[in-house]
Amino acid sequence: MMEYDPEDIDLVALFERNREWAAKMVSEDQDYFKRLVTQQLPKYFWIGCSDSRVPSTQITNLLPGDIFVHRNVANVVSHSDLSCLSVMQFAVDVLRVRHVIVSGHYHCSGVHVAMMRQRIGLADNWLRFVQDVHQKHERYLGDALSSNLKYDRLCELNVIESAVNVCQTTIVQDAWNRGQELTVHGWVYGVHDGLLRDLGMTISSPEELATKLSSSLARYDNPEIK
Repeated sequence: MMEYDPEDIDLVALFERNREWAAKMVSEDQDYFKRLVTQQLPKYFWIGCSDSRVPSTQITNLLPGDIFVHRNVANVVSHSDLSCLSVMQFAVDVLRVRHVIVSGHYHCSGVHVAMMRQRIGLADNWLRFVQDVHQKHERYLGDALSSNLKYDRLCELNVIESAVNVCQTTIVQDAWNRGQELTVHGWVYGVHDGLLRDLGMTISSPEELATKLSSSLARYDNPEIK
């Protein structure tokens, strides 16, 4: 058993809450944990932000074992991030997931720091990816927008670019080339209302990428496009 300081009330509370939760699960379903032992057959691979307000299984109303998860600050997908790529490869090649979901969220602290170009330390290097998205799509983030709308839009654009990067990985390209059924999605979650929103990045083949990207970005040129 992990040792902890019994004087640390916060840690003591976590262990107590864990025992209460485990007991509650068994009282409601005697075989709950027995099934979990063999339930690692997810259909979904979720790439999300590390933000504590966005737990993937809870906001999708799914159970442990239903979603395979990778999280990092600002849900960035980079071709040089071996951690993300390793998890993705395991999800696609070993678990044979059917869907890869890149989900960002509004009110993302990482995106806000990148947008404001604040210096916070080592994470500045990671958030450079978000700044690159800002530069690439500056036409959609002009001064005519309110600061809140600009912030929300950069959260969305960051998801769109990460979804593109997922599609361009050798992992996904190889899966599509061998005929494996796999769809990439780009979503954004509203912390303020608990709802997920589809950004139009639903891609099931290499041929769909350019068209879906173009139509997704077109929403910012034409606000009437949903």
